[in-house]
Amino acid sequence: MSVAATGKPGHPPRQNSFSAKRRSAFLANLAESSNVSKSAEKAGVCVSQAYRARREDPKFARQWFAALSEGYTHLEMEILRRLRDGDQKGEDSEKYDFANAIRMLNAHRDNVQKAQTELRSVSAAEIRASIDRKIELIRKKVIAEERYGDCET
Repeated sequence: MSVAATGKPGHPPRQNSFSAKRRSAFLANLAESSNVSKSAEKAGVCVSQAYRARREDPKFARQWFAALSEGYTHLEMEILRRLRDGDQKGEDSEKYDFANAIRMLNAHRDNVQKAQTELRSVSAAEIRASIDRKIELIRKKVIAEERYGDCET
C-alpha cells in the first residue's frame, strides 16, 4: 500500500473525507433530525469534521443553519400535531416529552438568530461596493432620462 493512497504509511485510506456527497448526506440528515451527531454518523464522517467544515466554509455554515432550521420546523410541526391529535400513536407508545422539545426549540431559536446575525455581517468594502453599484444605476437612469426626455404623452 502506497503512502499516497493511504495518507500515512501502514494506515488504510481515509474513509472519513468530508466530500461533497457526504456533506449533502449530512445536511439532508440534519434537516430531518436536527441532530449533528446522528447526521455525521449517517453521512460517515466525524462530528469534528462537520464542525471544522462549518468553521472554515461560510457557504456550508449557511447550509448547516438552513438545515437545522428545517429540522426544527419539523419538530415544531410534530409538537403541534401531537398537541392537536394527542401524543399517543398506539398503546405501546412512550409519552412525548413536550417540555424538553420546547426547551430544545427555544435554545435552537436563540442559536440560529445569533449565527445568522454573524453570517449576515458584511464588511465595509462590501457595503461600499453595494452603494457604488446603486449610485451607478441611478446615474445611468438620470443620463437616460436627460438624453431621451420624458416619454409620456
